[in-house]
Amino acid sequence: MEIKLIKADITKLKVDAIVNAANQSLLGGGGVDGAIHRAAGPGLLKECRELNGCKTGQAKITKAYLLPARYVIHTVGPIYAYESREMADKLLADAYTNSLYLAEKNGLASIAFPNISTGVYGFPKQAAATIATRSVKDFILRAISVQSVWLCCFDEENFRIYQQLLERN
Repeated sequence: MEIKLIKADITKLKVDAIVNAANQSLLGGGGVDGAIHRAAGPGLLKECRELNGCKTGQAKITKAYLLPARYVIHTVGPIYAYESREMADKLLADAYTNSLYLAEKNGLASIAFPNISTGVYGFPKQAAATIATRSVKDFILRAISVQSVWLCCFDEENFRIYQQLLERN
């Protein structure tokens, strides 16, 4: 099992699944959510309408349509200002873990994550990266099908934070 850190546009990755940092409606939005919906085309929105949304910390899977990935795993991270710190931390860890469980359940070998909740949802980037790397490392100890987890950063700040965390461990 390997963890890869890359600075890239997640919509361009050819992996089994990319993770969408979605809102609870799953019907598109800003940031990575909007970029994924635009790149995937109208089929993704149509399928997402049938899912009846997604609760914070949970995950659902769809086809990827026009994306190079095979699937999109949609997860909803917490809005940092709406939760206690402990609950926000738990919900963010759940978003990563439940996405990984869904990949495992579907026999997927590779999955790429964006920086969940660090944009308009306001989660502090250092804390979010710590939770993300811990969640991924804890999961890979018992993974069977998931062989490669990509931590995909769009911006240089997140990339450096993850790089420092991964170098320490």
